Amino acid sequence: MALLEVEGLVARYGRVTALHDVSLAVDEGEVVTLIGANGAGKTTTLRAISGLLRPTAGTIRFAGRVLAGLAPSTIVRAGIGHAPEGRRVFPRMTVRENLELGAYTRRSKVEIAADTERVLTVFPRLRERYAQKAGTMSGGEQQMLAIGRALMSRPRLLLLDEPSLGLAPMLVQTIFAVIREVSASGTTILLIEQNARQALAVADRGYVLEVGRIAYSGSAQDLQASDAVRAAYLGGGP
Repeated sequence: MALLEVEGLVARYGRVTALHDVSLAVDEGEVVTLIGANGAGKTTTLRAISGLLRPTAGTIRFAGRVLAGLAPSTIVRAGIGHAPEGRRVFPRMTVRENLELGAYTRRSKVEIAADTERVLTVFPRLRERYAQKAGTMSGGEQQMLAIGRALMSRPRLLLLDEPSLGLAPMLVQTIFAVIREVSASGTTILLIEQNARQALAVADRGYVLEVGRIAYSGSAQDLQASDAVRAAYLGGGP
């Protein structure tokens, strides 16, 4: 049984249907990527999984548990962390306070301290900025904080929405190195990424969303080799 199973997902914003019968699965320990053009429904899929948007139809199961109707805080407690598009850090709070909020569902001070140290080890820049207000940091530093905050819930599944968006090329490489490190530590990842080439390079498998529907799916290698995927999302190159 997959860790995450999404079956027949339909989601709407008012009268506009954003997702049409979307089905996907993520196995324990995998990195799976969702790629597609802006407006294809990628962010909507993650919002439905994390409980921020209630689907119109379909089933979402995590570790065999149906998530439909559960509050986002309950879904976090179940083991799903979400680093949303646009970073969404708390700008008037310090790095320390943002990380503490990421662990709000937990009680063990010893474990929280250990996980804080883990995040600061993965992101040394956050250690340097530990007492600094998040809103005064660079975009790359805020992205590191958003991922670190999501990791503070100790998720089995981490949802990453456009982690490299708007970052300088050097920072993009840093973020993808972190994704590899987090995956190697045993965290399962569902990744949305505008840079399809980078996403497929780090992923085990992928799905291509087009106008709210799954158009292609397969191993990362198969998608990289697909003429249609290369032409639409990889610049047509080899």
